[in-house]
Amino acid sequence: MRAPLPPEPERAAELRRRFAAEARAERPDLATLCLLAGAAGDGALDDAGLDAAQIELDRLAGLLPYRPGGPRAWALALAGLLGERCGFRGSAADYQRLESSLLHRVLERRRGLPILLSVVWMEVARRAGAPVYGVALPGHFVVGFGPAEEQVLADPFDGGRVLSGSDAETLVAGATGGPLEPGMLRPADPLDVVLRVLNNVRAWAAARPERSDVALWAIELSLALPSHPARRLRYEWAQLLVLRGEFLRGAAELEAYAEVVAGVDDSAAERVRRQAGAARARLN
Repeated sequence: MRAPLPPEPERAAELRRRFAAEARAERPDLATLCLLAGAAGDGALDDAGLDAAQIELDRLAGLLPYRPGGPRAWALALAGLLGERCGFRGSAADYQRLESSLLHRVLERRRGLPILLSVVWMEVARRAGAPVYGVALPGHFVVGFGPAEEQVLADPFDGGRVLSGSDAETLVAGATGGPLEPGMLRPADPLDVVLRVLNNVRAWAAARPERSDVALWAIELSLALPSHPARRLRYEWAQLLVLRGEFLRGAAELEAYAEVVAGVDDSAAERVRRQAGAARARLN
């Protein structure tokens, strides 16, 4: 099945504006940002579809028991509803699908990457009043419930399975070869979550050069966030514009990037200027 196609340019520009405004709000809404990113990647998602996805999150929250207890009780209640009753979980095959990184599609399919399933868990739990947050373990995103001294971790990719301390250590060791450190268990900032989602989309597109359209919207949304690895992203964006045949625009972005780099690395700046010149020459 072909992955979703982005919307027409006018709609795409509108979505980027809305995404940037939400990202700069005093309290950015994670679900809204993820859904706007989904709309930027799937032209079939209109504003009615955006509203329907928010309504579905509200509906699921309404199915949870009223304040079931402490952090572990909340984790078990979410696992019972979302993992067992509703069938939200992931598998290795989900890493091959762009839809696994689009929140509205994850809500429809009940399948997705760990971070998108965690967004479902967080947004449903938050609406129900749970003390919930994301935990960005290296290589695997999970959710946490409760304060640090009572923290309970759950893995939505595994249907919400509650993790023991050794489970978390095993996940980190598998990803890094190193130990679990206390700093890895801190709540993830919503904007960092969104950037990580977009990084996953860029990784999907990087393995599929024919889908440079996907890489383009993922980079443009990443650049709209208040905090991002600007230098690396702008260079990647400029290269992508050239690859897609926008030679003048790509050359201009390369030259702008070269000016920034020149302050720290003259030789790198000169290489980028040569790339800009080569892009302009392709118009002749």
